Amino acid sequence: MSLRIGDDAPNFKAQTSQGEIDFYEYLGDSWGVLFSHPADYTPVCTTELGKTASLKDEFDKRNVKVIALSTDNVESHKGWINDINETQGVEVNFPIIGDESREISLAYDMIHPNASLTATVRSLFVIGPDKKIKLIISYPASTGRNFQEILRVIDSLQLTAYHSVATPADWKDGEDVVVLPSIKSEDIPAKFPKGFTEVRSYLRTTPQPNK
Repeated sequence: MSLRIGDDAPNFKAQTSQGEIDFYEYLGDSWGVLFSHPADYTPVCTTELGKTASLKDEFDKRNVKVIALSTDNVESHKGWINDINETQGVEVNFPIIGDESREISLAYDMIHPNASLTATVRSLFVIGPDKKIKLIISYPASTGRNFQEILRVIDSLQLTAYHSVATPADWKDGEDVVVLPSIKSEDIPAKFPKGFTEVRSYLRTTPQPNK
């Protein structure tokens, strides 16, 4: 069965480039990003893992732990990491799971048989501190991820998890947000003291409350 937003993220134990982990213990109270790669020593994956390493400070300030997965083995990962560090000018600072059995890939529905019977697509899961899946993005093997979009979505998820707002199209951190329809207009001033604009009765905007 496919995983959906709001489902519990399956826990697992696995060997990684940084030793054995229990996924839930690895995440602790942090948010998490779990993302898969079709194979080691592939060009697009190399750039993606390099980009992830270069964004360590961005993930850290959002209290996000990242972890990658490939169906190749851990020894292969370790050799590949050397290539990533050298070619991308980074230091890979997060674990890469060795999923030779494809057990984790199958639990997270990362293998799409019509694309490949063995290689994972570029699946990405954002997981909250409650261990529930907050976001699922899947790219084909040929297309690299947009990491600025991943950070943008994490900003939105974290904002909307703790405030009664939603984020509009193309929203970026610091811009106005939308007041949830469940909040009555007369209750907005007390809840959002920065003020609001009523475009329509169902469309009210307010400055981002956590800025």
